[in-house]
Amino acid sequence: MQDKDTHPNSYRDDEIDLVELFKGLWKQKLIIIGVTIAVTACAAAYAYLARPVYEAHATVLPPLLSDITAYNAGRNVPAYRTDRDDSTEGRQKTFSTEDVYAVFKRNLNSLSLRRAFFRDVYLPSLPPDDQSAADDRLWANFNDLLSIKAPDEQQLDMYEVKVEHHDPEQAAAWVNDLVSRASAAAKSDMQRNVMSEIDTRIRSTERRIASLRSTASQRRQDRIAVLQEALVVARAVGMITPQVTAGHTSSSNELAQFVDGTLTYMRGARAIEAELAVLEARKSDDPFIPELRSLQEELSFLNTIEIDPSAVAVFTLDSAAQQPQTPIKPKKMMIVALGLVLGGMLGVFVALIRLMVGRNASQA
Repeated sequence: MQDKDTHPNSYRDDEIDLVELFKGLWKQKLIIIGVTIAVTACAAAYAYLARPVYEAHATVLPPLLSDITAYNAGRNVPAYRTDRDDSTEGRQKTFSTEDVYAVFKRNLNSLSLRRAFFRDVYLPSLPPDDQSAADDRLWANFNDLLSIKAPDEQQLDMYEVKVEHHDPEQAAAWVNDLVSRASAAAKSDMQRNVMSEIDTRIRSTERRIASLRSTASQRRQDRIAVLQEALVVARAVGMITPQVTAGHTSSSNELAQFVDGTLTYMRGARAIEAELAVLEARKSDDPFIPELRSLQEELSFLNTIEIDPSAVAVFTLDSAAQQPQTPIKPKKMMIVALGLVLGGMLGVFVALIRLMVGRNASQA
């Protein structure tokens, strides 16, 4: 019975306490309003007086197939082509747009490119006093301004380059400059790789031609030696004119021996002397090398390959950086609203502290 009586009293005490608390806060409404206004004013002052930050961004995509045609010149031609060779062996793999774009992305994300931009562009743009700060701190500040990433997980080929800066014109210029530097570095890498491969093929083809000419010359000397011996035999046996004709041979094997083999002397001294004179007077074996003209054609083609940097592209500029008009920081309305809420909370807190201090003083 006693418990039933005490509960209503405790509820009434709580209600009285809440009412008294509300009354106490109401009495200090001016303090709450004043603190709220002061904090809100500070937030508004910061929002409207802080230096605005602008964001410039550019997006890039893989190059078009027509943009990389020059890189594939001669790559689908066999390394050692002959008139009888129709196979695809020796052909070099052609560059795809993904291959070329990968070189561009590697340069765009490279630390060396970022360091060069930091040294050549970012540091000179700082006031003299700021330039004397610690390098690691300046480097960290620079990286906070720059962002390079794929903005859409569904389209990983698209890359976005962002720069945040107080100067909107400078922000846009930095983005475009960074993309341009990455493009130039990627083109340089691609040209160096392609021309190195072409130079290797040129040297290889030249060695192949020199080898064929040397072999042909040696074979001519061998033929001369064979004919000289056959001439000695023909003169020794008094055979001036041929004693055997192709129609009288019993087999192709005998015919081969008659022309090029052990029976060469049977052609007669006169025919052997005539062939010797022709072989010894020959100035070039090139017309008698079957592969030579095809190799010379390939060599001539490879020597004409040149890559004009203005005729190729390692990426497609989807959207160049434009000078932004609206700052992304500070967000004025959000800061003012946040200052209003925090100011109200701080004002109530100050009022509660005053109530507690006043109550303790009255009880003492």
